[in-house]
Amino acid sequence: MFARLSGRLARSVPGLVSALILLAGIRSAHAQMEQPYFVTYSSTLEEPGNLEIENQNIAAGPKNANGFFAPTIELEYGATAWWTTEAYIQGQATDHDSAVLTGFRFENRFRPIPRELWINPVLYVEYENVNSADKSFLEITGNTTRDTLAVPNSALRQELERSVETKLILSSNVKGWNISENFIAEKAVNEAEAWEFGYSVGTTRPLALKAAARHCLFCRQNFAAGAELFGGLGTRYNFGVGQTQQYLGPTVAFNTPSGLTYKFSPEFGLNDNSVGVLWRFGVTYEISQFRDQVRGLFGRRQ
Repeated sequence: MFARLSGRLARSVPGLVSALILLAGIRSAHAQMEQPYFVTYSSTLEEPGNLEIENQNIAAGPKNANGFFAPTIELEYGATAWWTTEAYIQGQATDHDSAVLTGFRFENRFRPIPRELWINPVLYVEYENVNSADKSFLEITGNTTRDTLAVPNSALRQELERSVETKLILSSNVKGWNISENFIAEKAVNEAEAWEFGYSVGTTRPLALKAAARHCLFCRQNFAAGAELFGGLGTRYNFGVGQTQQYLGPTVAFNTPSGLTYKFSPEFGLNDNSVGVLWRFGVTYEISQFRDQVRGLFGRRQ
């Protein structure tokens, strides 16, 4: 089922897929260990001048609703050592319904203190232009339930929400472990709605902290494993976790020397408001010193 849905959606964005294939042809080098988080952000920013391309996907078969497949394409660029900027385009395909583009996002992350601390703060600001057919589960805010997933795409795509989302990211690195906490506040700018809140918590560690004596693909240090917990926290007037979705699941990442990283996570719903299982999988491609390579390309043409 999910293979059929993904095929329908891919055919709707051929230009974007072609552009990513061309970008993948640029020389790459593996710059840093990619953490296996799908929702949680750590204090790690993209290295200056590097470009990261990620295809993040989610699939689920909710109870009393049609199964769906929702991909998100992310382009993350290291503007400076303290500033990372990122753009998203996303869509979804629902079985026995339709495939639609659901919108775009533009985010910026700022690390105000450059040196490593016991707790490292990062400030996050995002602008969203997304319709209600969005099924990416990139975050959960407010009081949302799985019931929305049963509404037809033709109705949901008519409801466009423009919003500003902020996050306070706190992250610690202790003996190889990363522990990160995100507090989310979101406000619609085109509607008179209350502030909505959410959270995510993640922890991860490489399977080995020391590199192997010989070069190998499946060395333990190329794998990282952990877990994520995330969900909504209600609104300004109705704060709490009881009336919204909550998820918990293990995560794993496989970092290859070529710059490709593969991530996977099954996320399990913790209450009746949640989908039983969300299946997440993603592929990340790191282009080292993309800025210098582009400058060199145009310089040679001149």
